[in-house]
Amino acid sequence: MRFTLSFSLVVFSLIIAAGCLWVASYLAWYWAILAIFLFAHINNMPFSIMHEAAHGVAANSKLGNRIIGVMSSWAYPTSFLLQKQAHQGHHERNRTDLDLYDYYLPHQSKFRRNIILYGGNLLGLYYVCVVFSNFVYLIASGFYRSAFFKKKVATNLECSHYIADISKLPSLQVWCEIALSFGYQALLVWVLDLTFWGYVLCMYAFALHWSVLQYADHAWSSRDIKNGAWNLKVLPIFRWLALNYHYHLAHHQHPTVPWYDLPKYVDKQELQPSFWRVYFTLWRGVRPAPPMGAAADLDFLFPEYKETK
Repeated sequence: MRFTLSFSLVVFSLIIAAGCLWVASYLAWYWAILAIFLFAHINNMPFSIMHEAAHGVAANSKLGNRIIGVMSSWAYPTSFLLQKQAHQGHHERNRTDLDLYDYYLPHQSKFRRNIILYGGNLLGLYYVCVVFSNFVYLIASGFYRSAFFKKKVATNLECSHYIADISKLPSLQVWCEIALSFGYQALLVWVLDLTFWGYVLCMYAFALHWSVLQYADHAWSSRDIKNGAWNLKVLPIFRWLALNYHYHLAHHQHPTVPWYDLPKYVDKQELQPSFWRVYFTLWRGVRPAPPMGAAADLDFLFPEYKETK
């Protein structure tokens, strides 16, 4: 049952996304804008399914999860195995010093951290860097796994711990999955005869949306590995398209619960910021990091409540 549902959603989202790419390439500008907007959201569906597969809940068997994970990774494009390893690292390090984007530590440069926050999360370069690193792995996997890449490139991008984890994976398997994903993207461009701008604008719109969503559901939350996230309020249609990805606190508390059951684990009485509330506070830049174990920064996120105290 889970495999059938996940498979159907992957196929559905890939078809709609392909249609958006074609519309953005060939129809009038107003249809193109609509297609770009829809693509930015519908492309989150296969990513969310890949996320389910990474936790082993997209299907009822290991083989089923692998098939779903690999298929859904084509939309990103990435390696499912690589994404699974990186995401497991995120759950292990969530809100620790190695997994902060909204704060800066005493030994870190505030200016540098703001560049990472603005460029990476708010301007979409987080996604661009991930895809580019996949491309590097595809054409030079040895360089990607080299000491130079780990110590120089990854350290400067402050993701050396993730690169170290990924480097332990079977390289041929990861390479084949990346090749398959990039091959799918190339096939889309060729079969649909997509224009450069139609393709790039759709992908960058997704990059903007995806990059900020990856941290809007954590920013200013408690510095707690399990509880350091939010159940964000968004319009139901956008939550459905992302398969309840916005219920991120519920996910971190219950990582093996499938997406369609997550609403049962959301405490309706708790304070839930909207996606846009968190988004606009991120534009105010990074803040000094409170110690591990600190509560959520509600005074910053909800200043109206602070004023009434």
